[in-house]
Amino acid sequence: MIVYLDTSTVLRVLFQQGKRLAAWGRWEEAYSSELLGVEGRRAIDRLRLESALDDEGVARAQEELVRIEQSIHLIALTRAVLRRAAQPMATVVRTLDAMHLASAAILREGVGSHLVFATHDARQRTAARAFGFECIGV
Repeated sequence: MIVYLDTSTVLRVLFQQGKRLAAWGRWEEAYSSELLGVEGRRAIDRLRLESALDDEGVARAQEELVRIEQSIHLIALTRAVLRRAAQPMATVVRTLDAMHLASAAILREGVGSHLVFATHDARQRTAARAFGFECIGV
């Protein structure tokens, strides 16, 4: 399976939350947007500021995020991705989610229709389904 990982799937792993992606790590190849690192680090910092993560938790989450980033393919935020994300969409889509969907759509053009979109966000799943993706994770 070739999978596109929405940040929500990675955050569950970083913060050791329940019901993480059942297929986690069982893929041939995994991809995500460069946004993954930004969103992940913002979440880590927010939880630190809210005192939900202590120093050890911050260090562990940062290390795990780097490990994940190094183990998958990251899709650059190119002009093509940004243009695609700015186009009208069939469902309500937030800005960062649109960038993930655009990244996955452009990737699918290269790897074919067997790309699976992984998310734990119900709204993102609906949008991905409207894009024609098979979805896992919600």
